[in-house]
Amino acid sequence: MRENEIGDRQLDALLERLDRMNAELQALNRRLDAGEHLAPIVYEIRALNESLQALAYAALGQTAPQVRRRRAG
Repeated sequence: MRENEIGDRQLDALLERLDRMNAELQALNRRLDAGEHLAPIVYEIRALNESLQALAYAALGQTAPQVRRRRAG
């Protein structure tokens, strides 16, 4: 057998490894596809967060919030 030729055992091992990699890629693709339906939820949560921040600032009125800081020590 020459140096570049692949034996049957080596070919079987390579094919087995390729099959495992293919299965892993399919699993990753399924996870990514399942996550696509979350995009509208993320958008709505972002909009809700912005609305809540606007309400919080409106509730503060004209004065800035009073923040007390602890002294280090």
